[in-house]
Amino acid sequence: MILPKANRLSPDQVSVLDAIVAEFGCRLQPIEGAVRTIYAIVGDERHELMINRLEGLDFVERVDRIQSPHKLMDLRSDLASHRITIGGVTLGQKLFVIAGQCTIDPKNPQLFLETAHAVKEAGADAIRGGVWKPRTNPYSYQGDDSALEILMEAHRQTGLPVDAEVMDDHQLKLALEAGVHTLQVGARNALNYSLLRAIGAAVAGRDNAVLLKRGMHMGPVSEFISAAEYIVSFGNPNVLLCPRGTAPTLDGYRNHPDESITPLLKERTWAPVVVDPSHSVGKAAYVPACALAAVAYGADGLCIESHVQPAKGIGDDPKQSLTPDVLATTITRARALWSTLRG
Repeated sequence: MILPKANRLSPDQVSVLDAIVAEFGCRLQPIEGAVRTIYAIVGDERHELMINRLEGLDFVERVDRIQSPHKLMDLRSDLASHRITIGGVTLGQKLFVIAGQCTIDPKNPQLFLETAHAVKEAGADAIRGGVWKPRTNPYSYQGDDSALEILMEAHRQTGLPVDAEVMDDHQLKLALEAGVHTLQVGARNALNYSLLRAIGAAVAGRDNAVLLKRGMHMGPVSEFISAAEYIVSFGNPNVLLCPRGTAPTLDGYRNHPDESITPLLKERTWAPVVVDPSHSVGKAAYVPACALAAVAYGADGLCIESHVQPAKGIGDDPKQSLTPDVLATTITRARALWSTLRG
């Protein structure tokens, strides 16, 4: 990791760095922060001569070597001071809450717009809405491009940033063109490295964030962090790690709740952890307790499904969405606990 003396290097200075690292089979990846740009060395950074030549440049402050498979996500990297701000809220300064419907019903857009206003009143900082949906059954509702306009209308009406899952290049392109603020990578695509690369390349140089959910069958925590490394390696460090329950299921719950991995993630990486209690337990009655447990384990945020009339929802909404009043109570209690633990 190369730290320059200036906040940003000139194109000529970057060319000098590129030429040096290329001689040793490495490449340079700028990581642009709000104030300062640092330059990651992608490849084997153990070449002593390469380090000496880099540190000998008058515009380089120092070169930090990180012998970790997660050179960018590692807690010891110079991204450790990076802060992610979404919709004016900086994660780590308050409990960040994303809330909204599992699935947007294009046949009934008013329900989503009412939900958007309701979750804002409940205290949410961002709106989630399923435009496209991965489904096990090919005959189940798969989502619709037209729902994207409904999502963005909710943003225009409420002023809150929006989150939507994307699963392929077509959806990625449409979401970015529409102005979706946070791109979500769902559990089924958590290890889809081609998609992770495509998202990383697409958001490079942008302010977008990426909410990366943990795969249903993911094993070691390091595998989860490695998936995030794929995205960040293209230059945008705005990645949120989202535990959401894993398989096999725990009897009575939709998945096996995994909010307890939050301290393990925080020991290894600087990335904010935003837990999804809705998919972890899969039943509305259990979500508030799971949300509080996530905060107790140190989560920086929550991603909760909510609907003004869950029974009229589609997708998972009828069984796991909170009504706005329950959501408001959950947010109030979660933020009180967050403040107590962080105070």
